Amino acid sequence: MHLRLIVPPDRSTRVRDTLVDDPRVTSVVCLPGAAQRPAGDVIECDVTREATSDILDFLKDQGLYDEGSVAVAVVESAPSRNARATEKAAPGAPDDAVIWDAVVDKAYSEASGSWSYYTFLTLATMIAAVAVVTDSSILVVGAMVVGPEFGVVAALAVGLALRSRGLTWRAAVLLVQGFAIAIVLTAIAALLARAVGWVDTESITAARPLTGFIWRPDKWSAVVAVLAGCAGVLSQTAGRSNALVGVFISVTTVPAAGDLALSVALWAPHHIGGAAAQLGINLAGMTAAGVLTLLVQRTIWRAQ
Repeated sequence: MHLRLIVPPDRSTRVRDTLVDDPRVTSVVCLPGAAQRPAGDVIECDVTREATSDILDFLKDQGLYDEGSVAVAVVESAPSRNARATEKAAPGAPDDAVIWDAVVDKAYSEASGSWSYYTFLTLATMIAAVAVVTDSSILVVGAMVVGPEFGVVAALAVGLALRSRGLTWRAAVLLVQGFAIAIVLTAIAALLARAVGWVDTESITAARPLTGFIWRPDKWSAVVAVLAGCAGVLSQTAGRSNALVGVFISVTTVPAAGDLALSVALWAPHHIGGAAAQLGINLAGMTAAGVLTLLVQRTIWRAQ
């Protein structure tokens, strides 16, 4: 991990010497007086992932979070003997290390909400509704990938695991509000489609061999939600974001929301309960699994 620090001059020597003396830190560069806002010395260094949380805790104790600046970036490659020697000085595997400050910062970012979040969630829900009407499993997968909801679910899990009421509340409100808006807008679109004769109640109640599972949750729905929640949180804490694609296409949150919107708009009461249950099971299962995963990681990290 690469750190770029702005350090108040009265603490610059202490911070620099601590970084230089730590065998888990390399490529230390100090530029006295280079920073203008906030004013101070610029120090840059590369830190092994296993040591990043320790270094950040030290920097926080030195007041850099309040009176200076700390920026963390991922080093994609460091093909040097010095970097390899630094990595060997840190016990454990990089993928097992959790940079808690980065996890919390990302959680707050995911829970902040934006027009793009609502737009993507609404578009994904509408794609899922079309998948229900056409009984297309390919469109179901497409809707799952487009849906941006897992980041907010992960933020909710972080808030619950770390007992942050503010983060928990923000994530929960955004999750509920996002799905409510997506379902309402999709229901309105379904009513317009019915008005022009594109869909009717039979579009939902007819046999759907490829997408009928959406409104028929069972024990495997809960199992997949729990497994996906664990995998999703691990992918974020371990810096393996590529695994999130598999998480997106494993859970049935967005497809259930699309089915629910259609069922309400076209009035298929037998499907409403099933789709709502599928949505609830997936959200609850992912959140609970995410909380448990974070607590286990935190316990293991403290024991090391």
